Amino acid sequence: MSVVVLTERLIQSIFPSMKIEDVIKQNESKTLEFKQNIDAKARLLATVIAFSNTAGGKLIIGVDDKTHNIVGIKDPHSIEEKLANLISDSIEPKVVPNIEIIPWRDTYVIVLEVYPGASRPYYLKNRTIDTSTYIRVGSTNRLADRSLINSIKRSLLIKTFDEEALHEVNYEEIDFRVASEYFEPFTALKTSDYYSLDLLVKENASIYPSVGGILLFGKNRLKHFPDSWIQAACFDGRDKSRIVDHQDIKVNLIDSVDHAINFIRKHLFIGMPISSIRNVESWSVPKIAIREALINSIVHADYSVNGAPIRISIFDDRIEIENPGLLAIGITIEDIIAGISKIRNRVITRVFHKLRLIEHWGSGVQRIIASCQELGLKTPKFEEIGNRFRVILYKEKVKPILLDSVESKIIEAIRTKGALSTKEIAMHVGFTTRNVRNRLIKMIEKKQIVEIAKNANDPKKKYDIG
Repeated sequence: MSVVVLTERLIQSIFPSMKIEDVIKQNESKTLEFKQNIDAKARLLATVIAFSNTAGGKLIIGVDDKTHNIVGIKDPHSIEEKLANLISDSIEPKVVPNIEIIPWRDTYVIVLEVYPGASRPYYLKNRTIDTSTYIRVGSTNRLADRSLINSIKRSLLIKTFDEEALHEVNYEEIDFRVASEYFEPFTALKTSDYYSLDLLVKENASIYPSVGGILLFGKNRLKHFPDSWIQAACFDGRDKSRIVDHQDIKVNLIDSVDHAINFIRKHLFIGMPISSIRNVESWSVPKIAIREALINSIVHADYSVNGAPIRISIFDDRIEIENPGLLAIGITIEDIIAGISKIRNRVITRVFHKLRLIEHWGSGVQRIIASCQELGLKTPKFEEIGNRFRVILYKEKVKPILLDSVESKIIEAIRTKGALSTKEIAMHVGFTTRNVRNRLIKMIEKKQIVEIAKNANDPKKKYDIG
């Protein structure tokens, strides 16, 4: 069997419909990291632990993490054995990754694939859980604090946090009159509904309110969950140096959606088309995107984490909406963009759905993106930062990428033929190799294309669309 065939088969087994060249074009992320070698063992172990505790991931060894040049490794079988032994001897509970050796030109790359662990949290054997439990936040490994460790443990339970019973609270803490009023337009709440919605929990002969019951309809919600409110602020400029207006929204979580939207409306440009027969407002940022982001922040907030409420920050160029808690274990930003979600708070989500605040489960992020793109705005950004999840809705319109005739020919050649060398590109566009090389350098700087090579002087380097 030829090396080329072997390479393709191995790549397909690890990256379906993807070549190693496509992998190195990607940036490091929650599920991808590059390492030139395995010398920095502590960092390597932290990455394996973080992948196991979060959403899994692939560690590519033999690739420079700064340039993404494929530097390769020597004696890959020896490195493979050292990796397996290091991970087995150092991490508790045991982590069993998949390790593959991939030939590339005259060298090798090792791909270590780590799966989300079923026995999390994972940590170092020679240290305690509190001092060596790592999670993955963006492209970095972060030491988990006690609240995050508890969230990791809770992710293995059948019940979500808001389904748990609050044993120290009397069930009469739930305001049944208020709950009935919210449901009145849709149905008349019966006693049995409080149990089917998990607002009440029956254990043996005792009745308790659930966490979700108190969060939604508790008479003293903020006493039990002091951070379950929305902090809204508008700033002058693009940073937080000068505040223009602020509001603490501490009403019922259901009503807080409209209160927050009204605050944002005050500080957005709201137009009225002249040709409109009806009074239809035109928002500079789509109202549907704002509403979906707000609802998502409420139903996906981690209310077990103390420290800060849901926050809305309005700037000249963007709106930021963030909630406490990272994405649910096993979920990535790519997943939520694709419409894959994992419910963090089943009680809150169930009630919001019954009240028709949520229409189609798992499609909120896609509606946010689509509504902004329809208005010609820059694509919203979703990110994990600290121990919070943030949605950024931009006010600015997308500026089209302008290509001159030569750049267009280069892009079209690569799109048609795949990764090409400088000489191959020169033949396609009818320029000298020197002129094309200078043009390619500028296109790399503008992030129009990427370079695939062992190093800067690699005679076999190729260029591809980033």
